[in-house]
Amino acid sequence: MNHSQLGIGLIAVTIALVGAYHLGQNDAPAAAALAPQTAAAPSPAAMPTAAKAPSPDAPLSGSTGANLGDKFTHFRVGNKNVKALHADNDVMWVATSGGVVRYNTRKDEFKLYDVKSGLLSNGVFYVGRIQGRLTVGTYGGGLSVLDEAQDQWKTYNIPEGLGDAFVYDVIEAANGDIWVATWSGVNRIRGGKLDDRAAWELHTVASTQGGLPNDWVYGLAEGKHGEIWLATEGGMARFENGQWENWNHARGVGAPYEKVKKAIAFNSDPSKASVHHAQQKKDMGLDDVDQAYNPNYIVSLEVDADGSVWAGTWGGGLAHFKDGQWTNLTTFEGLPGNHVFMLHRDRKDRLWIGTNNGLALKEGDQFRILKAEDGLFNNTVFSMATTDDGGLWVGSFGGVAHLRGEMAVN
Repeated sequence: MNHSQLGIGLIAVTIALVGAYHLGQNDAPAAAALAPQTAAAPSPAAMPTAAKAPSPDAPLSGSTGANLGDKFTHFRVGNKNVKALHADNDVMWVATSGGVVRYNTRKDEFKLYDVKSGLLSNGVFYVGRIQGRLTVGTYGGGLSVLDEAQDQWKTYNIPEGLGDAFVYDVIEAANGDIWVATWSGVNRIRGGKLDDRAAWELHTVASTQGGLPNDWVYGLAEGKHGEIWLATEGGMARFENGQWENWNHARGVGAPYEKVKKAIAFNSDPSKASVHHAQQKKDMGLDDVDQAYNPNYIVSLEVDADGSVWAGTWGGGLAHFKDGQWTNLTTFEGLPGNHVFMLHRDRKDRLWIGTNNGLALKEGDQFRILKAEDGLFNNTVFSMATTDDGGLWVGSFGGVAHLRGEMAVN
């Protein structure tokens, strides 16, 4: 996608934001490696008995699927979520709740970056290049930029102007501005001058008089005319020519509860783990809904070249904004799941949708579905990257699946 990541889990909820954005429990060693292992079948359930023992220093360990003609490889990250992936020539950057891994796919070499190597937090939700520099957004450790020549991190945090130490997404706009999504509003750094404190702005619900509908901002994307779209816990927002506008469920975002309630199989309901989320659900008129459903939570975002916007909701399916109207697609229209954690445009301009129940490729008015039996590591999909050779890298809870060439969609 332009950017998005979001992703937020199928694990027990123990922090304020759960589910798709939840940091995975970290039972595996923090330093693990990317060494492939062989598996007899593509089912993730079969991997533990079929796989070679991973190297003790390895951040991820992998397995090649024999039953699918060796067209996919699984890489394990232990009991962690893979929140973001970034394809960088021969290198794949893998952002997890236990650090970010630099994996050289050509040389089969890896390096784990975590608190032991200069980050202030092991939880990484964003990885990409900003101003040509490798940049990560962390869970509680701010925004960090890697000096690759020195192999050292420089961190921007609240004293430098960052709204919050929890960073979910970062984009570099065409005009040079950098936008940073945090749990306490969105930063705009005019001209991308990260080291100029005067260039930092913070936009919140209060400072925008409600134009930003919620201070918990999860995703960012630039539109066709330079407008900035923001995914928040209170709906979608747009900043254009100095003006704010927003949309929530009441204005068409997300399918109605009556349509999806029988199809909600995902159980992580943030309102049951956090007073904050419970109050938000009540404020949105959903306190009588005893399921993982709140279509005002926008957990993934993509803006197309035609200017239309795709928004992934928490239980309300996939929302599409075009010509001033929202259209919502759910399992009734062919999606595998109604919790949409990830949206990604590949290099052929195809839209991929990561859900709580598999990965979907949009083909006209229909969806091509991939699940664990097709080669995914896990049916809960948080992140994705595609490469020039047509390969798909798909991040889930516990690991990454690399599906080589066009095998996944032929």
